[in-house]
Amino acid sequence: MSPKKLQPFCGFRLLRWGSIPLFLVILGGCGDKGGYTPPPPPKVTVSQPLKGPVTEYLELTGNTQAINTVQLRARVEGYLEKVFFHDGDRVKKGQLLFLIQQNTYQAKLQQAKADIATQKARLLHAQTELTRYSKLLKQKAASQVDVDKWQYERDAAQAALLAAEAQRDLAQLNLDYTRVTSPFDGRIDRRLRDPGNLVGSGESTVLANVNQIAPIYIYFTINERDLLRLMGGTRLSPEEASKKKWPMSFGLANEKGYPHEARLDFAAISVTSTTGTLLLRGISPNKEGKVLPGLFARVRVPVGEKKAALVVPVPALGFDQQGPYVLVVNEKNLVERRSVTLGTEVNGFRVIDAGLKGNEWVVVEGVIKAIPGRRVTPEKGALTFPAPKEKTACRQAGKGKTGS
Repeated sequence: MSPKKLQPFCGFRLLRWGSIPLFLVILGGCGDKGGYTPPPPPKVTVSQPLKGPVTEYLELTGNTQAINTVQLRARVEGYLEKVFFHDGDRVKKGQLLFLIQQNTYQAKLQQAKADIATQKARLLHAQTELTRYSKLLKQKAASQVDVDKWQYERDAAQAALLAAEAQRDLAQLNLDYTRVTSPFDGRIDRRLRDPGNLVGSGESTVLANVNQIAPIYIYFTINERDLLRLMGGTRLSPEEASKKKWPMSFGLANEKGYPHEARLDFAAISVTSTTGTLLLRGISPNKEGKVLPGLFARVRVPVGEKKAALVVPVPALGFDQQGPYVLVVNEKNLVERRSVTLGTEVNGFRVIDAGLKGNEWVVVEGVIKAIPGRRVTPEKGALTFPAPKEKTACRQAGKGKTGS
């Protein structure tokens, strides 16, 4: 390679390296004119907790059961003649449901009545003879043996008459058993025997089941801690609370809130040692019969009232490994995390039992933008309770009306 060919290449290399400082100076000048400006602190809405009287509740789980359940059985033997209902019908107390063959039992009743007539005739004859021989005895025309004999015949006839009357009553009872009626108002399940089948042969055959669901029971259990809390808040023992029909409410799985009213009806006499729970029972009118037995129920029982409770909206709450918390903005507009102890939930708000004094500014909107230790731009607002869609036990602060 000749020196002449290297000169242009070397000149280009010197020119490129010589232009680097000038390029850096140009870039440096551009950086000074377009400097980075940090974004302003995010805007969040803050409010102070509401303060007012609130009724505290225990939220439990239970299930519904029929107040009365009975199995209709054939108490006499015979062929099932007729069925007087459709499966699933509502039935009234005393309504005829099944009819068992009656001719046999009607004949036995007539036989028992005939036996009574026979014994009455025998008794009348014995009484007549006893009277006649008693007079003859006084005239010394009959012996004492004859009088004693007819006195025995009279007493035996009286006993036989009583036995015949008892047989008549049993025959009448068996005839009545051929008519199977409903013991109460309720709803009958499907029939378990069809007409033409022999029932009651050697055993009491189950014909159908009837449930009474108006009113209806709600059974639930309460643990030891909640039980003591309930007794402390109401100042009543479970027995006294059940006698005073302590109010409660419940809701089904597809319902919001607790729309069904009920009353505490029963409390078990002891706490189950294996589970540490006490069985309780409520009773609800269920006039329309929409609540069926065996349904899952969410139960709410009032414990007591706090006259000055602090509440915050549920969206303002956060949860992590340390437990529930709220975000508070201090006087320097810095976000702080405050651990809180939660109470009952009331109409979209949650009672704060501990962790707040009431003068803090809690982040209620834009919680996702607020990061502990970072600065924010707070916009202050006032909390108000939304219009209740159902009965609630929380009263708006300053209005003095209870929602329960």
